[in-house]
Amino acid sequence: MALVGAIDQGTQSSRFMVFDNRGRVVASHQNEHTQIYEQPGYCEHDPIEILNSVELCISEVAKKLDTKGLAISDLKAIGITNQRETTVVWDKNTGKPLHNAIVWLDQRTMSTVDDLLATDSNKDRFRPICGLPLNTYFSAVKMKWLMDNVPQVKDGIHNGSAVFGTIDSWLIWNLTGGANGGVHVTDVTNASRTMLLNLHTGQWDTDMCNVFGVPKESLPTVRSSAEVYGTISNGPLSNIAIAGCLGDQQAACVGQVCFEQGQAKNTYGTGCFMLMNTGTEVVQSTHGLLTTICYQLGKDQPITYAVEGSVAIAGAAVSWLKNQMGLINSAEELEPLAASVEDTGDLYFVPALTGLFAPRWRSDARGVMVGISQYTTKAHFARAVLESISLSTREVIDAIKKDAHLNLSSLKADGGMSNNNLFLQIQSDILGCDVVRPHVVETTALGAAFAAGLAVGVWSSLDELKQTAEVDRVFSPAMTEEQRVQKYSRWHQAVERSLNWVQ
Repeated sequence: MALVGAIDQGTQSSRFMVFDNRGRVVASHQNEHTQIYEQPGYCEHDPIEILNSVELCISEVAKKLDTKGLAISDLKAIGITNQRETTVVWDKNTGKPLHNAIVWLDQRTMSTVDDLLATDSNKDRFRPICGLPLNTYFSAVKMKWLMDNVPQVKDGIHNGSAVFGTIDSWLIWNLTGGANGGVHVTDVTNASRTMLLNLHTGQWDTDMCNVFGVPKESLPTVRSSAEVYGTISNGPLSNIAIAGCLGDQQAACVGQVCFEQGQAKNTYGTGCFMLMNTGTEVVQSTHGLLTTICYQLGKDQPITYAVEGSVAIAGAAVSWLKNQMGLINSAEELEPLAASVEDTGDLYFVPALTGLFAPRWRSDARGVMVGISQYTTKAHFARAVLESISLSTREVIDAIKKDAHLNLSSLKADGGMSNNNLFLQIQSDILGCDVVRPHVVETTALGAAFAAGLAVGVWSSLDELKQTAEVDRVFSPAMTEEQRVQKYSRWHQAVERSLNWVQ
């Protein structure tokens, strides 16, 4: 039995998983890490804590494998998948971070974006090169903020000691030796989320680097998503190859075996991310979506592209209900609480806690709960949160249909929230199509394992990977078209009330 491992470093936790050659989970361990909110709109992670959490997960999985009579040293390779856009800067000589990681949903760079728009108000002017609008979301804006506002970063960039990377780069560099010979690389999918990559060449773009003032030599080397980058220098995985790397949403696409043009998946994690495979041609969105790289599964393979709709708040809204509002004590309480009422009582929640992402891209929006009355209970709040994520997804799918000129007959769903049966039923009702949940819902880790396994020969082809796909359950719509239209219309009314809040 061939085994492949995967590091899944997410926004709220780290995980290490081991899969067999059928794509089944053999062992897993997860560890949450700290969310640092220094002020409204800010969100940071401690890079050292993230590295330690990954190493802890690896050690715990080694123990679990031992109880099964398996050795972690027998893994053929590991892959890495990660929260995208989150930006780390560190000293390559000492290995020490020069600042906390700035997380993808952090909003501190609004003034940086405004400064860049002051000379040209067209936020889409870079789309032909990088596929992305000018927005706080992407790594290059965070890099510029760090250089402009953190003296040690500015000095480090000036003297050549500071290097940038997304979380994948930080982990690979440390695991392969760090300051003692660590490999500074990223893959095309993570690079395509920075605004610095030319989608057509798959390499850093000189003009884009100049726009943001980022020296190319401070950036990692761009590689494919499935090749050997280096070997792990110490610990339980010593001498095992790191052979796969994908941003989390692209990894989920691979894990869901979305290898055909027109296939789509939606991952319900901290945020909610819809990707549709558009093949080997770049499809530029005209309806507020992102054009991104889906995968390149081998250095001699062509790049496959996707259009993506990103919703900033999904599982994060559940965490907000639990941690900030105190309406539930655990995520598991949400489903029975929401199911205790038949509907929301005409209550609508807009989850713009950090602004609105696709397809509106409104940093000035903030969350609103519309329609509160004396009738409203916390159960209605809970159900309204689930509906808000489903309605946000519907808005993204409508945009994808317009851009790709394709209808969606079913949607592949994964991520932590896809374990909630009520939520997936609501999603099916809102969309008016089947929602399909796979047997393994944590498909981000599976996709990274698939990429690593392809690179070292555990799997020989995409067709072989397709044979591992197993469906757990299909949810079919039970709502009438009239109800669906009315609810979607009311949702749009609520969204309008969330706009123009941040001055």
